Amino acid sequence: MTSTPKFLLVDDLEENLLALEALLKREGLELHCARSGEEALELILENEYALALLDVQMPGMDGFELAEFMRANTRSQHIPIIFLTAGRGDATRRFNGYEAGAVDFIQKPIEPTILRSKSSIFLDLFVQRQQIVVQRDELVALTAALQAADQQKNRFLGVLAHELRNPLAVLSSGVALLELPMGDLDTDAVRKSMRQNVRHMSRLIDDLLDINRIEHGKISLKKERVDLGEILPHALEIAQPAIDAGGHELAVSLPDEQITLDADPARVIQIVGNIVGNAARYTPNGGRIEVTVSRNAPHAILTVADNGVGIAPEQQSIIFEMFGQSDNVLGISGGGLGIGLALVKQLVELHSGEVRLVKSVLDEGSVFEVRLPLAS
Repeated sequence: MTSTPKFLLVDDLEENLLALEALLKREGLELHCARSGEEALELILENEYALALLDVQMPGMDGFELAEFMRANTRSQHIPIIFLTAGRGDATRRFNGYEAGAVDFIQKPIEPTILRSKSSIFLDLFVQRQQIVVQRDELVALTAALQAADQQKNRFLGVLAHELRNPLAVLSSGVALLELPMGDLDTDAVRKSMRQNVRHMSRLIDDLLDINRIEHGKISLKKERVDLGEILPHALEIAQPAIDAGGHELAVSLPDEQITLDADPARVIQIVGNIVGNAARYTPNGGRIEVTVSRNAPHAILTVADNGVGIAPEQQSIIFEMFGQSDNVLGISGGGLGIGLALVKQLVELHSGEVRLVKSVLDEGSVFEVRLPLAS
């Protein structure tokens, strides 16, 4: 963030300071005045200056001594200094001035055009330096973001390979078994396993395609009036393989009253199925998943609670981002691609709804809440 450029004007005579202010005053520039070297040092401790204009001949600490103090201080050593002098000055005096840190001398009485011209150069340099600092900081932030994105991409590709390799291995083994002489082979069990893994792969690919469609604005909702209680079983059916695989207990609580939405039923099924399936995959075997539907006008509220692995506090802010899979679920069988909750968030928002993590505690579980507008 850039700050307003400031000039420091130092002269022991009030009339000289007023004259300098009148000559240098311009929009976007602050002028700070000091009547002594000591007063100037106090201002330097509190401000950053683009230029210091110092009177050479002052009682007490003169301009040369003030310049030496400024050069000895890391905060002020880079401030350009122009000395203002009433005397003609010999070569030795000028040498001492440059040695003290001066970039230039201006003779009194001051020529306004020369003062404005020289001070403008240092003002422009200061502004450019600030812009360079801002651009540098932006580049640092961009580099960090690109590095983080690259790490996410690499992790995603690794998870994708894992998620696709496992069902492919099952399909390959199933085909090999079916090619053997029948004998006592339970072909129904083999086919069932193959169908489950085909569905798993199809779901992964569908999620990837949906994310791509949403990001490119190519997905549209086919809204109609739907009863949430009627489509909920279809949504839970999507998550049933993950629930069965983990041997989880599923508890569903619905209100007595009908809850009607103006929504795309296929997408609502997808939202619920993804959240419940997510809970099933991230819960150790033999866990419990609770799905509760309630009404709080003007919203229908769906709550999904589990007693799974939970999410670390520092990772809870990224779980709805693309590939924002929590580190503590990596390695869990069927952990997914880390895009399920990102897809849920985008689908919910397309319905003008909201999804949030209500709470999550490591090794105790998580609670998610989806709010969707009720039909008017």
